[in-house]
Amino acid sequence: MQLNAPLDMHLHLRDGEMLENIAKTSAHTFSGAIIMPNLVPPVTTKEAVVAYKDRIIKAIGDEKFTPYMTLFFNPSYDKTFLSSVRDEITAIKLYPAGITTNSEGGVSGFDVEELRPALEAMSELNIPLCVHGETNGFVMDREAEFASIYERLATAFPKLTIIMEHITTKTSVDLLDRFENLYATITIHHLLITLDDVAGGMLKPHLFCKPIAKRPEDRDALLKVALEAHPKVMFGSDSAPHPQHAKESCGCAAGVFTAPIALQLLAELFDTHGSSVEKLQAFVSGNAQTIYGVTPLNKTITLEKKPFKVPSNYKGVVPIYADEEIAYSITNVSI
Repeated sequence: MQLNAPLDMHLHLRDGEMLENIAKTSAHTFSGAIIMPNLVPPVTTKEAVVAYKDRIIKAIGDEKFTPYMTLFFNPSYDKTFLSSVRDEITAIKLYPAGITTNSEGGVSGFDVEELRPALEAMSELNIPLCVHGETNGFVMDREAEFASIYERLATAFPKLTIIMEHITTKTSVDLLDRFENLYATITIHHLLITLDDVAGGMLKPHLFCKPIAKRPEDRDALLKVALEAHPKVMFGSDSAPHPQHAKESCGCAAGVFTAPIALQLLAELFDTHGSSVEKLQAFVSGNAQTIYGVTPLNKTITLEKKPFKVPSNYKGVVPIYADEEIAYSITNVSI
């Protein structure tokens, strides 16, 4: 099986030592990725975007990989500022305040009129808006409750491309066909697990993430649109590395580290469900190219149905399925 120019349209690379330790795990097998801006402090200026991109390029060394940069959304952004930074970014990421890792500076309310100047400027400049769509309600209901906000934004800004990030519910899947300007990313872990895998027996901290995994019927809805490569969905790993001590603790950090084995798991998943290589190619690259209007670097990944034992950790970061055997291996990467 070969995949051409695979893209990860939602990736956390962190910064500092963590960036240096894990950046190559994505850069080796992906042609590019949308890089999340929730650093400390968050990426909110042109200078910060350029500096962060430079640090990423340095961290990946000789790997051929395009970091598609983003800004951390602020309602104060105006057209003058956004025009000045447009060539440096691919999208802007909106976080509800305090809803996930390093999101304290996010949006506290979703008053359309308060957001209008920034979102209208983004519409005019064709800058996509990526959204972590959760409220601060009961944890299993947060994404479904956010659906009404997606509806308001999609209706108020019909020319704005809105990406519902890492969707986990049938409610979000149903929105795709209701609003022309709504799209979505889906992670590999949300295609594989439900809440029962996380907490049905002994708690598995390395499967804990936000949005939290949901019910079997929600996973089934995600699987349907992913396996058929619905033209409005694309792969976004939301691979989120944390040090082992931060995951295996009483205050377990939210995030699943999938970057090193994401493509292998996707190949196994699509094969197991009888979906075609062509559908997988669309899910991991073709749809994203159309939605974002990007042209990725040429990179061909060869995968074989050959057992691969997942390492126990990658420089201190424990991946999903650590020490377990998965069915597919990457046997060649060519540029």
